[in-house]
Amino acid sequence: MKENECRIIKIDKDALYEFIYENFIANHEELMDMDAVGNMNTFAINWETGEFIFCAHKDEDEKGEIIPFPKDIDVNELLKVIPATTTSILEPGKKYKDYTFDELRELQKSR
Repeated sequence: MKENECRIIKIDKDALYEFIYENFIANHEELMDMDAVGNMNTFAINWETGEFIFCAHKDEDEKGEIIPFPKDIDVNELLKVIPATTTSILEPGKKYKDYTFDELRELQKSR
């Protein structure tokens, strides 16, 4: 590259969303402190507030039956009520907080 050149990447909202999500998937084990295999995830972003939420949970129970993310829990609503769990995704240390599905339901109701 020459001294007076600048290389640019410009992406739209969908590509930015994809980039964020794919980076969370690629770094799942480090960020969530859990194996990426054997877990499901769901996520949402609020473009107005600039907030992103990524939820991971076990994908199967002891009998091998699928555990879906509960339909009565709205991840977009959780974005509004759950405080940030870290000030930096790049800093070392725990970045997540554990909640039961029942706790998430209660938080969602409190809105």
